[in-house]
Amino acid sequence: MQLTINKNLPIPIYYQIEEGMKELIEQGSLKPGDLIPSERELCEAYGISRMTVRQAVNNLVNDGYLVRQQGRGTFVSKGKMEQGLRGVTSFSEDMRARGMVPSTKLLHFGLIRAKKPLAEKLGLSEEAPIYEVKRVRLADGIPMAYEISYLSASLLPGFSAEAAEGSIYEYVENILQLKIGNAHQVLEASLARGSECEILELEQGAPVLLIQRKTYLTDGVPLEIVKSVYPGDRYKFVIDMQRTEPR
Repeated sequence: MQLTINKNLPIPIYYQIEEGMKELIEQGSLKPGDLIPSERELCEAYGISRMTVRQAVNNLVNDGYLVRQQGRGTFVSKGKMEQGLRGVTSFSEDMRARGMVPSTKLLHFGLIRAKKPLAEKLGLSEEAPIYEVKRVRLADGIPMAYEISYLSASLLPGFSAEAAEGSIYEYVENILQLKIGNAHQVLEASLARGSECEILELEQGAPVLLIQRKTYLTDGVPLEIVKSVYPGDRYKFVIDMQRTEPR
């Protein structure tokens, strides 16, 4: 990888690195999946400080040009995954529609007693049994989301850890013959913290998208409460909107 850096210009060095890498990516000299040199290698090659290199690389990661993989290095991004906000679909369905192979790493599966806030959200009595499921969702082996789900046990006879390793929606509809109707979803920006960083191969404080969803069956009965954390450098959500008449 060859960058042109002129220390005599009034343009910040980190910005020159950013623009140089963007140009190499857009020209195809750096291809999706390519490993870029480490911070140390870039410092030595161009005689610049590690802080300068880190600022440039961080900006490129935040803009979606690069993606970090913990323990492996920094790679040219394959592009952010686009997810529409219309319609209730499963992660597995979304990935297959993009020609990718979905998989799941099950971190935790168990029955717990619902405390009052969760019980109320699921329309259950306090202390009713619910399933707590923690999973990493992957596409082509890359971690794309960390999910924590709470599901009403009374609605899911025979539900197991094996079923949770696949698509829960497919289990609900194909095995139990229940019909998923609608969902209420809230999306907000956040920062990766704690175990999320290790699970999603992110640095502490990396930007993430936090989604909280409450899903209902067609008869209006709540099925699940799920919190999902998506890496901000790998995912973006889009919605088509129409102009409404002003009041």
